[in-house]
Formats: sequence, structure tokens, C-alpha cells
Amino acid sequence: MHNRNQSILDDNRIGRLLFKLSLPAFFAMFVQTLYNVVNTIFVGHYVGHLGIAGLSIVFPLQMLAMGLGMMVGMGGASLISRLLGTGDTAGAERTVGNGFTIGIVLYILVCISVLPFLDFWLKLIGASEAVLPYARDYLFIIIIGAIFTIYSTTLLTYARAEGNARVGMVAMIIGAGLSIILSALFIIPMKMGVVGAGLATIISQLASTLYLLSYYLTGSSYLKIRTANFIPDFKILKAMFAIGIGAFAQTIASSLSAMLLINTVISYGGDYALSAFGVIQRILMFAIMPAMVMGQGSQPILGYNYGAKRYYNAQKAIRMALFVATILSTLAFLVVYFIPEPLIKIFSSDPELVATGAYAAKRMFLSMPLMGVVMVSTQILQALGKAIQALITAIARPLIFLIPLIFILPRLWQLDGVWLVFPFSDSLAALLNAGLLIPIIRQFSREAKQENPELQMLDASSH
Repeated sequence: MHNRNQSILDDNRIGRLLFKLSLPAFFAMFVQTLYNVVNTIFVGHYVGHLGIAGLSIVFPLQMLAMGLGMMVGMGGASLISRLLGTGDTAGAERTVGNGFTIGIVLYILVCISVLPFLDFWLKLIGASEAVLPYARDYLFIIIIGAIFTIYSTTLLTYARAEGNARVGMVAMIIGAGLSIILSALFIIPMKMGVVGAGLATIISQLASTLYLLSYYLTGSSYLKIRTANFIPDFKILKAMFAIGIGAFAQTIASSLSAMLLINTVISYGGDYALSAFGVIQRILMFAIMPAMVMGQGSQPILGYNYGAKRYYNAQKAIRMALFVATILSTLAFLVVYFIPEPLIKIFSSDPELVATGAYAAKRMFLSMPLMGVVMVSTQILQALGKAIQALITAIARPLIFLIPLIFILPRLWQLDGVWLVFPFSDSLAALLNAGLLIPIIRQFSREAKQENPELQMLDASSH
């Protein structure tokens, strides 16, 4: 990848570095999102709206497996980048090893908690008798393969933390390509329905995991896997979970709010509204992707420069990531708001589903331009090791804002109120996140002027 004695992150050309890390992250997330939605596309056209509803019911539980991977991944990645910034390569490698160990422990806990109680969880979320068989078949396979979800997410994030976003991109392209092929094969000619969708998902994630493992095991990585590092180091685990718990708490809160939303959607709109909601969720994953990519691209840069006390580079990366994310989120809003029907028809040609989905999209996406601030600020705080602030921003939107609004707005405006929960909660989250981030940007600006006296002269001359 690069000289063993010099990290790729040791570069003062922040704009170039941000682009270099964000572009592969974009392709990685694009294909990851693609193979998260491609099953829905095939299910919508070849199984029907009840199949989409089944996948939608499972989604909150599927998010939990992703959240575990994000907890181990984001927590470890933040620590890895900061340790590399201080020159502690051995500590960064211990973090990678501990990530492997805790991943398998968390997988076992997921299986014990979910597999014996499939119907209980699905009915709790709101599965009707018509939707339950589809949801049950899909959830069983997803939980069995959750180990690949956890490890592919974790290893991808670790590779990005050491500055190699290209590896993550290739891993996700492999997974996406395989998922599309297998979904088409299992669902169309083999007529395996949602079972085929589940198998395509976990097999593709297995392929991504194997590629990422080969990156570490063949000696291509900057950081090395050493068996001695598999032994739990509670100092590392504490630091990892201090940051990673924010990502997991966000997933838990998002899963809980998704369960409540699904129940509310079913109460006010039935299974068709649930199917439309499931489609819009998939479109939303694409719409927020640019903002998430800028946050992910800035994370290793911020962690490294913060650890190295290069505050000018750190604040420059923050400003650039926020600016670009806001522009891209605004463009996503314009596309989804003005032409939602063609996007929904990708998933289903059912006229009622398309009409319901288009109506919902124009309300749910009203706050999309603010998602640049919402998504990037949380990842910035994680990268800087600001555990409390990261936790607050992670759980505020789904837990503090969205859940209370679920109980309030539908009582005022019925199904319209369900769709409007999103712009209301997003707007409040953007205000909160900006309030937490602005003091950090100002602090970095002050530190940067002390670090570089020329900045003080420029600032004085501007006044």
C-alpha cells in the first residue's frame, strides 16, 4: 500500500486527500447500498408487495447486525487513526486484533437473542399474518449470516482507517456484483422468493469478508494481524466501545424508531403503505450516501491530524466535508422531490404502490439538504474521540426527536403525519449537531493560528 514507515494520511494536501479517500468510499458505499436494495427490486417485481413488506419488517433487526459491525468498526477505526497519528503502530494493530475477537462474541449474542424467537420479534414490529411467512424466512437466513455482516463492516472500516479506502471499494464491488447475480438466479429462474434474497445477501457478504481477510493475511495491509493481538485488551476495548457505542446506540435507537414507524404506517395505511415505506427507505439510503461518504472520507484524516496535533489540517477537513456534503445532499433532494415516480418504479410497477410512494417521498425528503450537517457531524465527533458528543448526536435524531414525533404528528395529520416525522426530526437534529460542532471548529481555528503564525497575520490583515 505504502511505505511501512509512513502512513498515507501523512499529507498536508487535505483537499486531494479527502477526494482520494472519499471517492473509493463513495463507490464502496454505492455498491453496498446497491446490494442492500437489489433484493428489494427483484422481490418487488417477482414476489409482490407482500414480499417487500416482509423485507421491510425485517429491516430494523437487520440494522442491529449492521450496527454491531459499525460499533466495532467505527470505535476501532477512530482509535486506529489517532494511534497512527501519534506513531503507535503496535497499538493500532492490537485494536485490529481485538476487533476480530469481539466481533465473534457479538455474533453469538445476536443468534441467542433472535433465532429462538423469530415470530415474537416480527409480530412485535408489526408483521401481519399475510406478511409473517415472508418475514420469517428472510430473517432466519439474515441472522445466520450476520457474522459476515459484522466482519465485512468492521474490516472495511479498519482498512479505511489506515488510509486504504480502495480495499473497501473493491470488497463492496465484489459483494454487490455477486449479490445481483445471485438474486437474479435465486429469485427468477429458481423461484426461491425471499429465501433467495436472503441467501444472495449473506453469500455476497461472505465474499466481501473473504476478500478483506485476504488483504490482511497476505501482507498487503499497513497494519498486520497478529494472533497475540486477539487476546482481549480491556484498555483498547474500553476506548473502542467509548466511541463505538455511539454508532451502536444510533442503530438501536434507529431500529426502535423504525419498529414504531412500521407499526404506525400499518395502523394508518396498511400493507401497501408499509411496502411504499420500505421502498422509500431504500431510496433514502442512496440519497444520504453522499453525506455519509464525506464523513467517512474525513474520519481518518481528522483522526490522524488530531492525533498529530495538526489543527489547521483538521479544521480544513471539517469545513470541506461539511460544504461538499451539503451541496450533494441538496442535489439529492431536488432529484427525489421532483421525479420520485421513476425511482419507485425501479422497485415495483404496482400503480397503487408507486402513487403512495411518490406522495410519501415528497414529504419525507423535505429536510434532505440538512442531512449533510446531520451525517457528517456525527462522524467527525467519532473521529476526534469525542465520545459524549458523538453519543448525543447519534441517538438524538432517532430517540429524542423522532420517537416522540411518531406519537404526536400522526394524531394530528394521520398518515401525512407519519411521513412528516422525518423532516421535523432531521431539522431538529441539524440544529443540535451544528451547536455541538461549531465550538470544535472554533477551537481548531484558534489552535491552528498558534500552530501557524502566518494565519494570525492573515486574520489580522482581514480586519
